[in-house]
Amino acid sequence: MAPYLLLVLHTLFFLTGLSGIHGVSTVSHVSVREGGSITIPCLYHHGSEKHVKYWCNGYFFNFCSTLIRTDSQSASNWLSIADHVTTRVFTVTMKNLQLGVSGYFWCAVEKGDTTYLYLSVATGTAGLYVDQQHVTGVEGQSVTVNCNYRNSGDFCWCRLGGSCVERSVGNLDGASVELKRILANGEKVMIVTMSQLKIKNTGWYWCAVGDLQMPVHITVNQPTTTQSNTTTTNQNNGGTDEKRQKRIQSLLVVLLIPLSLLVVVIAVTLLTWKMLRKHEDKKAKDQPANTSVQSADPEQNITYSIVSHIRGSTQQGLNPESHGDLYSTVIPKQHRTAQRAAEPGDVVYSTMAQHQR
Repeated sequence: MAPYLLLVLHTLFFLTGLSGIHGVSTVSHVSVREGGSITIPCLYHHGSEKHVKYWCNGYFFNFCSTLIRTDSQSASNWLSIADHVTTRVFTVTMKNLQLGVSGYFWCAVEKGDTTYLYLSVATGTAGLYVDQQHVTGVEGQSVTVNCNYRNSGDFCWCRLGGSCVERSVGNLDGASVELKRILANGEKVMIVTMSQLKIKNTGWYWCAVGDLQMPVHITVNQPTTTQSNTTTTNQNNGGTDEKRQKRIQSLLVVLLIPLSLLVVVIAVTLLTWKMLRKHEDKKAKDQPANTSVQSADPEQNITYSIVSHIRGSTQQGLNPESHGDLYSTVIPKQHRTAQRAAEPGDVVYSTMAQHQR
């Protein structure tokens, strides 16, 4: 029923002249969950910068109750007002909203310009809401706003006091706008993307689905020194992505030739080394094995001899002078490979037999 009452009020006040409805602009119908907060922007005419602004509640402006004024703000935990003279916007922030707060509110300027909106407080999820009302972007880049909604109807993205984008793509004050509806985690979302931002795009906007609107403030900052240098370098090095891609391809071709040669050289070197090593291994296998064994200790070279003693029937003494000549056959023990002359210190073993004359 609220949208119909809004239409009746707009017509009534416009015809009776009780409202300077064209002097102030704001949204017409917002929804907030119970216990939530919201900031309402009110855009006023040039020339009203020095006038007092205030916020009141009631069906009719002449009988509404003033809640807060810019010239006499009382301490309040749930309500505040601020006048931004440079942008000619005063904002009203309401916190911890309860069900009984639902109703009509008025943006008013002391000289007589007014406009109104309907605020509905929902027990559950609001009909249309955003994650945050204040979004920051950088000049030349983009920002994204997710407008979550439960109601149905046409959707659009508008600048407060300006024009709207009602289709999937459009333009607002030099910035490109893209609108896309999706279903995320069972919730309907309208994604608003503003790209190619300019400083002049700073201001209040609102997304709308059906009869509900939700105001969002976008602040566009100048890029930092690092970002500016990066942008300038990119422009000097080619400008467009296509040119950068071509440069990258040319660089790859230039690098590919020496890299290919290097790979070939490494492969040939490894192959040559492998063949040489294989040849050496084969040569080592063809040589005869050295089976000679030599004693490590010269003193182990022992000479053995067999001495035959020819004697009579009776055993005689071994004295050669009394019993005759002694004959011995000395047979040196040879190693498997070579003989050597006996050296002093070698031990000679012999067996002797006496030969009788």
